[in-house]
Amino acid sequence: MHFGELIPIVLFICIAWTIKAVVDARLRARIIDSNGSQELVRSMIEGDEVRRRHESLRRGIILLALGIGFAAVNANGGFDEFTPMSLAILLGATGLGNLAYYLLARKVA
Repeated sequence: MHFGELIPIVLFICIAWTIKAVVDARLRARIIDSNGSQELVRSMIEGDEVRRRHESLRRGIILLALGIGFAAVNANGGFDEFTPMSLAILLGATGLGNLAYYLLARKVA
């Protein structure tokens, strides 16, 4: 895979993320401008903070599991060629990371 092929993909992801951020910011501004109750604004801010922490926890656990999966693929013969087994290991690591996040989030909440 050439790095030139990644440029349109990354550009699309950046544009989609920017649109989402702008829409979320406008929605929050409209709620605040519409003289929403202080309780509503406070709960939105606290909810966003908790959501960001949980997103960071989830990403960290999944990336750790994927790192372990890549290490397992490398230990089984390296990255010379793509095999179904290497895909299975990486998908399994991602699934285990999601399950670990779910279990940890249930204990925290």
